[in-house]
Amino acid sequence: MKVSILIPVYNEFRTFSQVLERVRRAPLPAGWAKEIIVIDDGSTDGTAQMLAEYARCGAIAVHRTTGNSGKGSAIRTGIALASGDIVLIQDGDLEYDPNDYERILEPIVSGGADIVYGSRFLGGPAAMALANRMANRILTGVANLLYAARLTDEATAYKAFRAPVLRQIHLVCRRFEFCPEVTAKARRLGYRIREVPVSYNARGIAEGKKIRARDGFEALWTLVKYRVLPLSCFRRSAVPKPWG
Repeated sequence: MKVSILIPVYNEFRTFSQVLERVRRAPLPAGWAKEIIVIDDGSTDGTAQMLAEYARCGAIAVHRTTGNSGKGSAIRTGIALASGDIVLIQDGDLEYDPNDYERILEPIVSGGADIVYGSRFLGGPAAMALANRMANRILTGVANLLYAARLTDEATAYKAFRAPVLRQIHLVCRRFEFCPEVTAKARRLGYRIREVPVSYNARGIAEGKKIRARDGFEALWTLVKYRVLPLSCFRRSAVPKPWG
């Protein structure tokens, strides 16, 4: 059995080597193997050249876009390329710890879940900027109100899915609205999202964090929009029945 780890990157030259080493060393549940797919979203800082070297060594599979289309577009590309039984999203920086993979994947591997989010808040308060914390609380609260999601961290980057489920959800995201879009559509299609605690090491704009205030407003609008659009807009074809 195989886990496809999708890593969308844009100008992560300073940190990517450390991220890749952590991903390669991260333990998985017994009997599972990794497929590492990196989607370079038009990097201009030397990331592309570094990734090409890793690809030549066979350490990763790399897809490079011709321009900077956004994280959501990169994730959609990665989903199309993934061949694993589970798809897990991994950021290209050092905020999240791949040693949490086993914890994230276990509910899916054991047959107890179709979708798992790694919550930065279940294990205690996460160290992050006040503005980011407030935005997260608002988005999580709206997701819970509109979709009965029962989440503590809607905007977490660590999300894992049974591959057949994720591939059948029709996604159109381009930037950071992947998180609210996939949350909204999964819940509208009847999937319960399990959460597990994960560790988190916040970085700021000076360290390369790319999300901005406008992305928060876009995320909020995405949650509201998909509450009222017809369910027929959310499926590629027949979606597997939710577990349980």
